[in-house]
Parts: sequence; structure tokens; C-alpha cells
Amino acid sequence: MLYRKCFMIISAISLFLCGCSSESSSLSAETSGSRDVFAMDTYMNLKVYDEETEKILDLSENKIRELEEKLSVTSEKSDIWKIDHANGAEVKIDSDLMSLIGKAKEIGAKTEGALDITIYPLLKEWGFTTGNYNIPSDSSIDKLLKNVDYSRIELSENSIKLPENFQIDLGALGKGYTGDEIIKLMKENGADSAIINLGGNVQTLGTKPDGSEWRVSVRDPFAPEKDMCVVEVADKAVITSGNYERFFTGDDGKNYWHIIDPTDGYPADNGLVSVTVIGGNGLECDALSTAFFVAGYDRTCKYLDTFTDIDVILVTDDGRILYTDGLNNSFKNLSGMTAEVISLD
Repeated sequence: MLYRKCFMIISAISLFLCGCSSESSSLSAETSGSRDVFAMDTYMNLKVYDEETEKILDLSENKIRELEEKLSVTSEKSDIWKIDHANGAEVKIDSDLMSLIGKAKEIGAKTEGALDITIYPLLKEWGFTTGNYNIPSDSSIDKLLKNVDYSRIELSENSIKLPENFQIDLGALGKGYTGDEIIKLMKENGADSAIINLGGNVQTLGTKPDGSEWRVSVRDPFAPEKDMCVVEVADKAVITSGNYERFFTGDDGKNYWHIIDPTDGYPADNGLVSVTVIGGNGLECDALSTAFFVAGYDRTCKYLDTFTDIDVILVTDDGRILYTDGLNNSFKNLSGMTAEVISLD
């Protein structure tokens, strides 16, 4: 028998309001607004400070619904569904989706395949997209791995073509992209102070109304009901991938999580249990949190020479916290684990 365990942080607002009790001091209640949204199979919260809060929240929620429909792998109306069921035929797509898939290919190349959006058939086989959890046979995995290779995605001026039996899933960067689009929309409508949580993907616009930075907490992968650390940020995304987020326990007593290693088709187990990426681009942070989790510590350190405009917080399976020196003045350890700066020399 398989037992499902899934930490759905319903009270997601606690993730990013740590230490923010004074945030309403600069503006009246009428100039701040908050909205809870369930979309993309996760609980979300949007909080914005502006004179037109309801208008901005309405536009933001509508944008989330629009992107959910567009990027869904299960809705027959979505662009991704059309791509995945084209049986090797060319499919026309718009410029936004072209850019998103192109970025996924670019990050896949820069991380030597640690990010691979063609992993979807294996996610299905493990049951992570259906809830019918299953430990696949080695032969099933080997067969499906033949259909995993991001480099074989063909992009032309306005279309995409996948090899027959290939399918893509943008789950590793879709929420980051959505966060970017929401922050952009809020800016365009006059907001300059906001914080959004898209199921653990936290993105901030500007600072808190009083001018101080947002304090964002990161979950402890060994005790997900607790906060491990806090970082202070402004105009940045804080996005985490961990082995505690979506997993099931098999008959063998082992946990199997949803981040699959494209090299062997099994849940990635390369020494890291949590990866948090902090930077100005949510799409990139989202994709890299998955890629670095798959890559493991040594390869991640190598990739940090390529991605120089981000910071990371890595938690190893032996209980150590390692973070980049760009967080020296904003990182606070709340756990009993040791924390040290990553040496890239």
C-alpha cells in the first residue's frame, strides 16, 4: 500500500509575514488589500498597498486564472495540452509561451540537463500528476527515459515541435513566471509595494510601506511546520524546492518525492533536501531551485559562476545550511542546524 503525504501550506501567509507587524503603519487600512486564491493546485495569497487595491487584486487574480488555463498539462483547452498531444506535429504558439519554453531550454543547457521540461511522462508514471502514486518498474523507467531530452524541442519563429511520444510540463518554472507577470501587472497599475505567495513561491514588489525590507521565512525541510531561517529582501523572489513538499511513502518505507532526476528517472537524491534561490527574476529562481536540487552541491557551486545575479540557501541531507555571501547581511538562522557561507574558491 502507498501512503500519500503532502504538506499543503494552507496558512501560506505566515511564510512571508514574519516580523511584518508594522507594515501597515505607513498606510491606512483602505490602502492595503489581501486576497487568497486557489489556483495551479496550490493556495496563494496576494497582498498589495495602493489606493486601487481591489482593482489590482481583481486584475491579478484574472491573470493567474488565465495563465493557469494556458499552462495546464491536464486541461484540454491549454496550449501545453495541444503541444503534448500533437503526436510529433508542429504547433503554433504565442510569443510569451515561445519565450518561456526558450528560457527553459536555455537553463536546461546551462545546468547540463538538470532542468528538463520533457520529464513529464515520468512524473505521470510516478503518479505525481494524478495522485495515483506508484513505484515504476526499472523497465518502465528505461522506456520513458528515451522520451526525455529537452534539447530535442524544436522552436521556430512562432511554433514548437516535439518528437513523437515526447511531452512537456512547465511546472518547474510556471509559478515563477506567473509571479513575474503579477508583479509586472501591479507595477503597471501604479503599485510600488506588494508581496505575493504562490504556494511557497514568494515575490516582492519594492519594500514594505514603511521603507523596510520584507522578511521572508524559509521552511525547515526536516520539520516543515517550522521556519528554518529568515531573509530580508526587496524587489526579489524567494523560491524553494524541497523533498518534503510533495511525496509519498512506498511499501518499502522510503519516501519518493516529485523532483525527478532526468538522468535515471528516479527522485533526485544528490545530497540536498532543500534549495532556495533568491533573485530578481521569479522564472529563473523557480527553474534553478529545481535544477540545483537535481544537480547536488558540487554542481550547483559550479553553476553559480554562470548565474551570478542570484543567491542560494542549500540544506544538505546531513543537516547543514550553506548560503552564498550575498546574504551575509540579510540571513538569520532560526534552526538548530549549523549555517555557513559557501566558499566558491
